[in-house]
Amino acid sequence: MKEKGLLIVVSGPSGAGKGTICQEFMKSHPDCALSVSATTRAPREGEVHGVNYFFLSHDEFKKKIDEDGFLEHAIFCENYYGTPKDEVLRMIESGKNVILEIEVQGALQVRSHYPEAVFVFVIPPSLEELEERLRGRGTESDEVIAKRLERAKAEFNYVPKYNYILVNDTVNDAVKRLEAIITAEKCVMTRNYKSIEENFIER
Repeated sequence: MKEKGLLIVVSGPSGAGKGTICQEFMKSHPDCALSVSATTRAPREGEVHGVNYFFLSHDEFKKKIDEDGFLEHAIFCENYYGTPKDEVLRMIESGKNVILEIEVQGALQVRSHYPEAVFVFVIPPSLEELEERLRGRGTESDEVIAKRLERAKAEFNYVPKYNYILVNDTVNDAVKRLEAIITAEKCVMTRNYKSIEENFIER
């Protein structure tokens, strides 16, 4: 029997580095896949359907919602965004580990649809470090940075909903920790018991 892959849901506040960790992880793990979101916004120059996003019309997206076709979805700036359920489950059934980088509210929706996913919350070493990283981008005003920090403090309240905390002190170390989390999850008893029962337990 082919071993199923894992769905690894990665969240964390803006500036924690979750996107960078996922990108670096994928460079050395071509056997894994990044989940591709669906959206109703128009493609930007150079974006490819099925690679950057699945581009759907509003009617197509709403129909998929009615058919329970998303692991999570939300509206942002009058456009829908969501994670197509069928595509993610297809990859998992084929044995691929799927990385889903997503905001906290979306992760909570995923938990209700697919509770066997592995939920990882990325945190900076400290709030001071988080503020330094946000300021280091040089792209946002003090007011926007203050709002992001307040939102981060609110998001930390959801940490108990996650299985693992991943401290991002350096990207290389954070990637190694993510690798360790996946290795540990592959060894969890409940994920392996069916195979043990079939191959080792006499009836």
